[in-house]
Amino acid sequence: MACFTCCGTLSENDNENNEQEAPQEDEQNETVGTAGKSARRMSNASKAGYKAPYRSSYRASLRASIKEIVHNKYKLSFANISFKTDSSKHKYIHEEINKYGKGNINAKIFTYHELCDATKNFTSENLLGEGGFGRVHKGYIDCLNQVVAVKQLDRNGFQGNREFLVEVLMLSLLHSPHLVNLVGYCAEGPQRLLVYEYMAKGSLEDHLLDREPDKKPLDWQTRMKIAEGAARGLEYLHETANPPVIYRDFKASNILLDENFNPKLSDFGLAKLGPTGEETHVSTRVMGTYGYCAPEYASTGQLTTKSDVYSFGVVFLEIITGRRVIDNNRPSEEHNLVVWAQPLFRDKSKFHLMADPSLEGDYPLKSLYQALGIAAMCLQEEASTRPYISDVVIALEYLSSDKTVKLEDNEEEAEIQVDNEAIDEEESDQPGNAAVKEGKES
Repeated sequence: MACFTCCGTLSENDNENNEQEAPQEDEQNETVGTAGKSARRMSNASKAGYKAPYRSSYRASLRASIKEIVHNKYKLSFANISFKTDSSKHKYIHEEINKYGKGNINAKIFTYHELCDATKNFTSENLLGEGGFGRVHKGYIDCLNQVVAVKQLDRNGFQGNREFLVEVLMLSLLHSPHLVNLVGYCAEGPQRLLVYEYMAKGSLEDHLLDREPDKKPLDWQTRMKIAEGAARGLEYLHETANPPVIYRDFKASNILLDENFNPKLSDFGLAKLGPTGEETHVSTRVMGTYGYCAPEYASTGQLTTKSDVYSFGVVFLEIITGRRVIDNNRPSEEHNLVVWAQPLFRDKSKFHLMADPSLEGDYPLKSLYQALGIAAMCLQEEASTRPYISDVVIALEYLSSDKTVKLEDNEEEAEIQVDNEAIDEEESDQPGNAAVKEGKES
């Protein structure tokens, strides 16, 4: 199992110095901060010479504070990672990565000059995509003899130093065939670049929601294959990683495809460690992409692995329908994909209306029904009623297999054969048919 216990947390003083950059801290950080303040109050009280009756209560308070610190000491909180000034960001980024990685970071450190050479100075011809985080360029690393994708973070964009550090740590400590591989990074001066393995087919969004007219639409089996692989990526984060990791940004643009349309999850800047022990959730700032966030997370900030399951349900519905979760170009009642689909989920006779028109009816009907059933379960309003992602994987494993198509084809052939036999029986039972049959035999 992948384990993060090798990583620690920043000291309390570091957290206090960083309040301006991270004004909202998680409950876990608040616990550590409270514990530290209690310890300092005890120290001052001792120096002031408090009377004996009060000392026992202060000792008890100190013991409780120390217990809290020890409890939280071994829990990795990536939200604690922040820096005091721009100069310290530039100077200590490598030290922070080594500190938190505890020698387990195998990603190569590139110079900015090396990545300029690899991408031919980030020319537009090598541009693969662009988003709120910055731009991604295709490149070639001579020393590794490898084609790569280089993500250059926009210094004014959504992804800052904390997210940069989180992504380097996450992708260095987590290893799965369903997660994109981090080749290396660059943190030279103000530059922040991440170097990934190159995924030849781009993102799921490119083929599903931003498909060019000359591109062939994804067929049904490929869609189910992509959904299964993406679900396996979440399964690894939720049930193999220790402690579990909540992805928090599951969407079509973060699912990358190789030359055989095998999917891998990318962009871990918003990933968060999940609840452990008796904890039921993690409280944090609401972050992510509008339309994909689970309702309980959006309203309360309480995050669980079931929040990712909801996001998966949204993307799976996009895969089935070929529609964006938010599309203001459609009629007002169809702007929000989930709102539009909810009444249709309750009427099986209308299931065919949710299938992507670009499929032109080329899909097994029973498979469509089952896929919509999975999506509906993942999109339950109450988090407790949603399935675990491992259950979703089992269901999708069946839907993505060739056995499903073959089985349904055989069932259709059997139904046709039964219908033909029934027609023959009806004809033989009609008056005069027996005489005609005898005449033919003679």
